[in-house]
Amino acid sequence: MEIMRLVVTGPVGAGKSTFIRSVSEIEVVDTDRRATDEALLIKKRTTVAFDFGRLQFGPDMALHLYGTPGQSRFDFMWDILIQKAHAYILLVAAHRPHEFREARRIMMFMKQRSQVPMIIGLTHTDCPGAWDSANIALALGYPNPSRRPPVVAVNANESASVAQAVIALVQYAWESTLAPTV
Repeated sequence: MEIMRLVVTGPVGAGKSTFIRSVSEIEVVDTDRRATDEALLIKKRTTVAFDFGRLQFGPDMALHLYGTPGQSRFDFMWDILIQKAHAYILLVAAHRPHEFREARRIMMFMKQRSQVPMIIGLTHTDCPGAWDSANIALALGYPNPSRRPPVVAVNANESASVAQAVIALVQYAWESTLAPTV
């Protein structure tokens, strides 16, 4: 059986755990605990190790989804998870621009450890104050639209929306492996 490992990462409260719960075909393994730090300002519980979910595609193919904690004090888990990943999605809450710097820091952490394909998933795009995708990409360090990874809007609460984001990630990962290296 072929297994593709996808990592879902991003700042606290971007929707990583919800993303995995929305599409997993198994009961999600989570490590949520009561928040005791600044995460408490956003939510009562937070991931302290990782989330795990699975999608099965026929008898020979499965996607394993791993969600990272959002706090940098758990960056050792980011390191462990990205080392075995085939691709990852960086979730960014579009309505919290003060977190874009942290999202960029997480992305740079991942890029330093792995060159696997990555897409950007924008959550909370329907919230007041949400930035548009072009400005968020710019804030993340992608001023040139032709030289940035795909950016998709995703509602982590809706399985169809999450499934579309997973398809976009798998497709981009597949295309990236077929692209000639320069």
